[in-house]
Amino acid sequence: MTIFIVAVAIIALLFALYLSKSVLKESMGNDKMKEISEAIQEGAMAFLNRQYKTIFPIAIVIIVLLLFTEFGAASAIAFGVGALFSTLAGYMGMYIATRANARTTNAAQSSLKKALAIAFKGGSVMGMGVVGLGLLGVSLLYIFVAKGNPDLIPAIDSFAFGASLVALFARIGGGIFTKAADVGADLVGKVEAGIPEDDPRNPAVIADNVGDNVGDVAGMGADLFESFAATSIAAMLLGSTLLGTVGVMLPMMLGAIGILSSIIGTLFIYTGGEDNPQASLNRSLYSSFILSSIAAFLLTKFMLPDHQVAYFIAIESGLIANILIGKITEYFTSADFNPVKKIAESSNTGAATNVIYGLSVGLESTGMPILVIIAVVAVAYIVPGGGEYGFYGIALAAMGMLSMAGTIVAIDAYGPIADNAGGIAEMAGLDPKVREVTDKLDSVGNTTAAVAKGFAIGSAAITAIALFSAFAQRAELTSLDVLNPMVMMGLFFGAMIPFMFCAYSMRAVSVAAFEMIEEVRRQFREIPGLLEGKAKADSKKCVDISTKAAIKQMILPGLLAPVSIVVVSFGVAALDPQAALQVLGGMLVGGTAAGVLLALTMSNAGGAWDNAKKYIESGVHGGKGSEAHKAAVVGDTIGDPFKDTSGPSLNAVIKVMGTLSLIIAPIIAAMI
Repeated sequence: MTIFIVAVAIIALLFALYLSKSVLKESMGNDKMKEISEAIQEGAMAFLNRQYKTIFPIAIVIIVLLLFTEFGAASAIAFGVGALFSTLAGYMGMYIATRANARTTNAAQSSLKKALAIAFKGGSVMGMGVVGLGLLGVSLLYIFVAKGNPDLIPAIDSFAFGASLVALFARIGGGIFTKAADVGADLVGKVEAGIPEDDPRNPAVIADNVGDNVGDVAGMGADLFESFAATSIAAMLLGSTLLGTVGVMLPMMLGAIGILSSIIGTLFIYTGGEDNPQASLNRSLYSSFILSSIAAFLLTKFMLPDHQVAYFIAIESGLIANILIGKITEYFTSADFNPVKKIAESSNTGAATNVIYGLSVGLESTGMPILVIIAVVAVAYIVPGGGEYGFYGIALAAMGMLSMAGTIVAIDAYGPIADNAGGIAEMAGLDPKVREVTDKLDSVGNTTAAVAKGFAIGSAAITAIALFSAFAQRAELTSLDVLNPMVMMGLFFGAMIPFMFCAYSMRAVSVAAFEMIEEVRRQFREIPGLLEGKAKADSKKCVDISTKAAIKQMILPGLLAPVSIVVVSFGVAALDPQAALQVLGGMLVGGTAAGVLLALTMSNAGGAWDNAKKYIESGVHGGKGSEAHKAAVVGDTIGDPFKDTSGPSLNAVIKVMGTLSLIIAPIIAAMI
């Protein structure tokens, strides 16, 4: 069975290689298109290199510290593999995404269907890389480090922490980069200078296009790689004590059948005869859902000695949650529905009413997804019988959600490729009909990005609950008493972390954006003929500003959660180890609850503001250049760090707290 799992992981990577070659054989178009695409490639890869070089010393320190833990070298190796594979997934996805953009633009000159196919293939490389490397890492560590022994699963749980660390910095750094560039490009270019989006006269446009990739390709990929790794490890830990080898193998088998379902699902993107990108993407998503559901039923039927139906229901609840959370997110963030239309309408009376209404939509949008998450946890816990059976059911529900990660990441990474394609069409001065085609692709990409963020937050919430169950097992905790002051102290401290994190990350965007705004203004002022289109903007300077600012500003928010967990846990443990476990448990509960609610609010409010602006640009309420449009641009600019920096980064904050607790818990428990 382990051979089958490893083989499927390798198939995913080979499929990614096949898709890469399929994309790269397409033409990039004329010399101008190549020049723009290569500038985006250069900026994106330069940022990734500097980001990972910054993370490297932190990772080395952690590896050295892990050598002194219970499993020593095994934990250090697992951590290193998790960090390395997450990094490889980021490079893999970024490499193709930044090369698929011009090829998508060129294809858009002939047909929408061909452009859609190239953009989705480019996104699928990231999707297959995430799940392929995730499953390969977990399975190889189980075979060679844990020696195939279910009792040694704790020796490899730091794999998830390695993935979490990279994801945290990838999300924050990428988010700061992209929003510094986006805010600078929008406020100075569109609002002050009155030039169109993606206008080549705007020096921040290339940086903005680079940012789309480092945020929504590398960032989202690292985020869901982390979820896949953390959920797999948590499910394997819980399953090992409950069912032995079968309990360990089932989560990995769910990952394997999810990969196969996603590969087949990608083929459905090309089967329709209509020129409707959303319908094509939906076919891929729903076919993956149906195939994963059938395979999950067969797995539970033939692998489990008992509770087959109960655990299938648990897994299916996670799969259904994907669809429900996606639909809810679409309702609150798509211009097809009332919330976004009302935000656009409120823009008629100025920026203040736009912001107030948009924030209310974000707050309201937390209700239904939380009810879905509650329902999944209740079903997955109660149906198998509660207790340790129920905790394993929750972990399998999370694994059910993430079995579709390959398709979800592919659909998400498609968005930046389509967005870049539109920017290249504009900057290269192609026929306006080409931009119309890329705008159709991009409008769908905005919705799929919001849906993917909803999926990432929902899966992070259930993953965090699974990690908490594994933490309780490792810490030998049977309950947390809310009347215990230590638990309440931990709960409030943990709930504070997401808010402090958002404060630091939002401020980081503001600081970086200030530098970008000043640079764009300087170039408009000092480069003769730039605004008249007679001179060339210095795009490299803007990319460099975003890169330096993002690397510098990501350190403080990135270290906040892990340092808080370590300092508080061991600080209390020095006085009372038993109390430290209670405090740590409270921190995980508070951090998860506050983090999920805040992430949903920020991600959905930002997505709604963005699409309200685009809805006005379609011609309603005066269209582009109107007072309503100017107000909507302000709301969208506020929403940028909400949806692309702080909001999605909270997923990584929640999970890094959970994965780190798995390492700390047995150390503190041994002190009792």
